[in-house]
Order: sequence, then C-alpha cells, then structure tokens
Amino acid sequence: MRRLLLPMLLASAASVSLAADNASLSGKWKVHSNVAGNESDLECTFTQKDNDLSGTCTSDGGDKNLTGKVDGAKISWSYDADYNGTPLTVKYSGTLDSAGKLAGGVHVDPFDVDGDFTATPPKNDK
Repeated sequence: MRRLLLPMLLASAASVSLAADNASLSGKWKVHSNVAGNESDLECTFTQKDNDLSGTCTSDGGDKNLTGKVDGAKISWSYDADYNGTPLTVKYSGTLDSAGKLAGGVHVDPFDVDGDFTATPPKNDK
C-alpha cells in the first residue's frame, strides 16, 4: 500500500503545481508602484497567449502598449513612455504568489532608478 501511496501523492502534487503555473494572467490588473519614493497606480490589461503577454497599461499619461513573458510563476513586462520629453522604458519583473497576486521590482531606463510593485488580479464576476 505504501508503494502506491507515494507515487500517487507525488503525481497529485505535480498536477497542482502545474495548474498554478498555467494560471492565465489575462484581464485587468491594478498595479501599485513605488519608484524612488514616487508612488503611482496603473491599470494594466494583460492578454496572455502561451508564454507571451501583450496589452496596455493605463495611467494619467494615457495608454501604453506592453509586451512581456510568463515563465512559470515569474512574470515580466515593459512599456515605453516619456518623462518631460525624455523617452524611457519601464520594466517590471515579479512573481505570481499562491494567492494569485504579483509582486516584484520595477526598473526605469535610462534614469537607472529602481522600485517595487504589487498587482492585484482581475475580479471574477460570476
């Protein structure tokens, strides 16, 4: 009996892990960032196809097209914007936790400043 129990437990643990890794990020996420002491809120709409992300991030400055990648629980995306006429790229890199929330770091080029972010998932309206 013990010989059968261990393989069954390992198989079920692997399927639970695989299901969490395959969770779709598609939908509207609320993103809160703190970069060099400057806090901001965005709404990013992700469209996930396999491991690729596309979509938009919307702030007071308008809509910015985003591109990104999903690698298991690791998520990254970026978009181009400008600050007072200077072009910049905002890069997010984080991890999806077991509760379905994102958290990680944000980097802004060419200013070379870093910060952190949290993101809450879209609500399931049923």
